[in-house]
Amino acid sequence: MTITPLMPVYPRCDVRPVKGEGCHLIGERGERYLDFASGIAVNLLGHNHPHLTKAIQEQAATLMHVSNMYGSPQGEALAQRLVDSTFADTVFFTNSGAEAVECAIKTARAYHQHDNGDAQKRVLITFDYAFHGRTLATISASSQTKMHTGFHPMLDGFRYVNFNDLEAAAAAVGPDTAGFLIEPIQGEGGIRPADKEFLQGLRALCDEKDMMLVFDEVQCGMARTGHLYAYEHYGVTPDIMASAKGLGGGFPVGACLASEKAARGMTFGSHGSTYGGGPLAMAAGEAVLDVVDNPEFLEHVRTMGERLTAAMNQLIPNHGELFDHVRGVGLMLGLKMKVESRPFVAHLRDNHGLLTVAAADNVVRLLPPLIIDQSHIDEFIEKLSAGARSYQPASAS
Repeated sequence: MTITPLMPVYPRCDVRPVKGEGCHLIGERGERYLDFASGIAVNLLGHNHPHLTKAIQEQAATLMHVSNMYGSPQGEALAQRLVDSTFADTVFFTNSGAEAVECAIKTARAYHQHDNGDAQKRVLITFDYAFHGRTLATISASSQTKMHTGFHPMLDGFRYVNFNDLEAAAAAVGPDTAGFLIEPIQGEGGIRPADKEFLQGLRALCDEKDMMLVFDEVQCGMARTGHLYAYEHYGVTPDIMASAKGLGGGFPVGACLASEKAARGMTFGSHGSTYGGGPLAMAAGEAVLDVVDNPEFLEHVRTMGERLTAAMNQLIPNHGELFDHVRGVGLMLGLKMKVESRPFVAHLRDNHGLLTVAAADNVVRLLPPLIIDQSHIDEFIEKLSAGARSYQPASAS
């Protein structure tokens, strides 16, 4: 037998964490890493946050799982908090971001097809470099052909246009269009924030043609931008929104949020989940909101984001052969490089104990825990600077 016990779909690196402490991960040999990846925007409270771990421990000792055939006091409580803090009137809980986006896609289509509505309105317009998940529907929603390889045929019902191109988006609308599905700030796509005017234009098109504006805030949501959700940064309200990653602070939980109007097609039997909204996940979500959903914490995120950006901008001229500029919002930042970013990310990880994430467009993605303070920024800049000094791009060797 040559295949590994873990299906070999990840090119796993040599970092093997066994413990976490705040903003650091510790490997099985005791090596220490500054974690500016946060499980790709998941561990927003860092590792072993006392309030989150206590909530999970207490709930695990009380009740871990019941069927959604029964009432859910825990789910009702977390849903009410999300409704109170967002545009939404109703919430469906899932286990992941991909499932949340799947629910959002179904909700947008069901809106048009409910009660003998317009059944031909089933196409969602999506945008280049988008990442919406790894299920068959969510890879079909992406124009990235590398994710399609080996899984054809793709599901129909998606039309791709250029990101931040309102004219192209408007031209793509037809009688079969159900709405738009978009990340307000693309993560995998290279930390590309949408232009405010672009999102405003999509909102206007949806209002004009009775279409659904669906935001995928799986990565950019949950306080990462210094607002609870990124749509607040733009002042543009969606009809449907997918959330996950930081929502559970490390525990698997996602959510599809919708207005009452948008959810009119999601009736008894239209959707379901065995594990979605379980008591343990709901306890994690409540604990996360306890910490992040207040003005002081959100201001902290914005302040740390400004300091981290300023520190990198100060460093960039010292390594102009490598670094180009910083982009992003809050603590969802990207360092655009003049060379390929993936080998540099590996160099920082393997030689300087700094964990970041590569993204499209030769960007180093920076998604630190939202609890970072000035000492973590100083440590990051020290490691980044050392990594830049010692790096030899392949083209230079």
